[in-house]
Amino acid sequence: MDRKILKFLSENGRLSNAELGRLLNLTRAAVRERINQLIDHGIIDRFTIVVNPLKAGKMVSMYFNINVEWSKIDSIAEKLFADQEITNVYQMSGHPHLHVHALFDNQEQGNHYMRKLQSIDGIQSVDSEFLITRYKERGALLL
Repeated sequence: MDRKILKFLSENGRLSNAELGRLLNLTRAAVRERINQLIDHGIIDRFTIVVNPLKAGKMVSMYFNINVEWSKIDSIAEKLFADQEITNVYQMSGHPHLHVHALFDNQEQGNHYMRKLQSIDGIQSVDSEFLITRYKERGALLL
């Protein structure tokens, strides 16, 4: 039943407990209790919305592979995810590097940010790529 709740909420996070109850043949209280348990167990991390970046004026999507000094990887990651342009920061396997996604209003803003990255202490090199075509994007785990 929890998997069904997660499936419905990942498709439409605005479903009320009453609507979920009708879909699952449960009472509103039973749905609320199950959702609260999913939250308490950390299965549901948070409720949020998905914003279309293009319609919000973010015309440039860039990915950065950032080679860093091991001793500074955590502080660099913290510095990066404090920037509003950054949507995701991941530490990758292998040599010490971060994979970072950012959204910008235009290419000039992206180029400026690239120069900013190269000036941060502990960053050894930065490779960047612009997103050309978005074929599939999924914000939720499918169960």
